[in-house]
Amino acid sequence: MTEVLALDIGGTKLAAGLVGRDGTVRAHRVVPTPVTDDPEVVFGALLDLLAPLDAPVIGVGSAGPLDPFGGTVSPLNTPAWREFPLVERLKAARGRPVVLAGDGHCFALAEHWLGAGRGSAALLGMVVSTGVGGGLILAGELILGPSGNAGHIGHAIVDPAGPACACGSRGCVEAYSSGPSLVRWALAEGWVVAPPSAAPPAVPATDAPAPTARDLAAAAALGDPIALAAFDRGARALAAGILSAASIVDLDTVVIGGGVAASGPILFDPLRRWIAELAGLDFLRGLRVLPAELADAGVIGAAALAFRR
Repeated sequence: MTEVLALDIGGTKLAAGLVGRDGTVRAHRVVPTPVTDDPEVVFGALLDLLAPLDAPVIGVGSAGPLDPFGGTVSPLNTPAWREFPLVERLKAARGRPVVLAGDGHCFALAEHWLGAGRGSAALLGMVVSTGVGGGLILAGELILGPSGNAGHIGHAIVDPAGPACACGSRGCVEAYSSGPSLVRWALAEGWVVAPPSAAPPAVPATDAPAPTARDLAAAAALGDPIALAAFDRGARALAAGILSAASIVDLDTVVIGGGVAASGPILFDPLRRWIAELAGLDFLRGLRVLPAELADAGVIGAAALAFRR
């Protein structure tokens, strides 16, 4: 098998491509994840995305939680899918074997294979975007755990008295550090998106698009104090979650990607500062925290999953 069909399912977008054994991605396609309560609308968008693509095996990375052994997915940020039988439905629709794992698992596989985590003995890969996902590679092996959800760093609890999380708990990393969580906190603190200086008259508030983490990062880059505080708060929670994981499995490398990580130093500067401040044990102080190198890590990792299986 020289090529697989790889699929990356997230709360914001669906991405797919044909991937060779060297990790080269061709025929890459992306569509927005439909905002709907109808599971068939989401699945229909997925089939449309895959329609011009084919290969002997389909590798899938999906936001979670999920059951890779039973083939079902329940992404927190795609409420239309709850225990959706994705593997069975894809097999029936495309007539190909399907291999499933978490999107964080696939991200970690990709960055360990071809990205910033090459050569790591103990890697945590993190996707900080609409949600916060993760995956662990220890001694070269992907760790799934008995339920298939190992590495779910986004739902490590960093403050039991913290804000409610979509998972049903409180004070999770995701409740502080995901893009929507950053924006939600900033708006509650009085942040207002500043229009471009040459912009036409403002659109009425009822019609204005909702601000995004990208807007917040742009404001932080211009020195907006609330935006900077939002990223600092999110970075502190990320640092706490990362150090907790590192203290348990003795990580040497953390690679972070996703839309929020695309803000670059706006996120990574306070994150590294908080890690340096909170790391107590000697073995935690050498932890490398790196931005992802692969633009298509989700798709490449889904392909790596298929090739490994």
